[in-house]
Amino acid sequence: MGNLRASNEPLEMVLYRDRLGQPPPHLVYYALRGGMFLLSFVLEDWAIYELVPSPRHRRAMVVLVASSYVTWTYQTHTFSNSLETLLVAWGLVLIRRIVDNKRHTSFFSNALLAFIAVLGVFNRITFPAFLIFPGLQLLPQFIRKPLSLAAFLLFGILFSFVAVYTDTAFYRPTASLLSTFRDPIITPLNNLLYNTDTSNLAQHGLHPHHQHFTANLFQLLGPAYIAMLASLFNWPLVVPYWMRNVRALSALSATMLLSVFPHQEPRFLLPAVPLLLSCVPMLRSRLLLVVWVIFNAAMGFLMGVYHQGGVVPTQLAMRDIVSSSTIHHIPSATVFWWKTYSPPLWLLGGDNQSTEIQTMDLMGMSGVEMMLQLEEVVPSCSNPSFVFLVAPTSATFLDPYAVSARQSRDLSLQLYPLWSYRKHLNLDDMDFGEDGILPTLKRVVGRRGLGVWSVRRSCK
Repeated sequence: MGNLRASNEPLEMVLYRDRLGQPPPHLVYYALRGGMFLLSFVLEDWAIYELVPSPRHRRAMVVLVASSYVTWTYQTHTFSNSLETLLVAWGLVLIRRIVDNKRHTSFFSNALLAFIAVLGVFNRITFPAFLIFPGLQLLPQFIRKPLSLAAFLLFGILFSFVAVYTDTAFYRPTASLLSTFRDPIITPLNNLLYNTDTSNLAQHGLHPHHQHFTANLFQLLGPAYIAMLASLFNWPLVVPYWMRNVRALSALSATMLLSVFPHQEPRFLLPAVPLLLSCVPMLRSRLLLVVWVIFNAAMGFLMGVYHQGGVVPTQLAMRDIVSSSTIHHIPSATVFWWKTYSPPLWLLGGDNQSTEIQTMDLMGMSGVEMMLQLEEVVPSCSNPSFVFLVAPTSATFLDPYAVSARQSRDLSLQLYPLWSYRKHLNLDDMDFGEDGILPTLKRVVGRRGLGVWSVRRSCK
């Protein structure tokens, strides 16, 4: 298993498709990753360089941010959180430029800030949490210079309309300009309504409200977070110096606001990482710097290679897996993904494919519910199966259904292994409370991998 080549297409077909303006998905994927790397390398470092006022500390802070595993793993992904990180940093830069410009209205800066604000909100609904308190610095400026406020609001309304029209046209291709006014699709509003419903968040996992402060920040910052906490207990008890700037205000206030929501993933705090690292008090300690290097090397290897590392390779190989699973041509197939990140659908290629693949993301639902979903679509014994399951090989719930297990004969469904990718860890599947530390690590690490199974009826 796992030895399928990247594509069964002849080279002539690949070149012909490229000439038609449809490059292969893996080429687009690596181009996007390279583009995100360049954006992060240029825009993030530039923003930190402007936000740190001390010339003596600027280079050190840029190196500290660049050496963080968050920068060279998460920030090179096409996550909405990665784009949010750049927008938050440049939002703070523009706020500072507007506030420092005492003589002019700064029409261009206000227009650019309005663009970033609209793009940030339509990209992620959490974006305002990072700028709401730093943005209060603009109030005296807007009072003294009403034209500055007018420019910000005018461009904000214009960019908001463009964003709403773009979303409406995307989801309703036949929509006219007039219908956009009558029945618009407002993405941030829909996002907010979805995330304020606890039953929706429960599908993704619920966490205690202290998760961001007690676990997620430590996972992202490591020894830097320890240095921050240690500085809070220095005598005399005063506000540490590193907290007396707009970068810390933005990061900490946003973390508190996001802690209100019960679903809390570390990636939600990505914009806070460069902001906090640009003011962390650890530069004078060689021991902390050594621990910092070890921490980021280990976490970069874990999060950049293994954690959910099989999702993209499996999706890229999915068409080959489906086509090679049966001697009969399958006009359509249904692939269920369970206990993984949501698979990128565009990696399956365009619509002009011989087999239509429907992807069903089951997220983290229970195993019993997952099997009920499969029961509804798996065909009878007389028909070839067109149903596939992608799941971590560490999921022991699937063991009784495997064809090699004796118990599978008494179950209505059977799983036939087709393909697996070894460099995959499902860290979300750890349950130290019920299984214990060593059994959990043995299962998750020892049985690491992402597997693809053909789901068929158990016929006697």
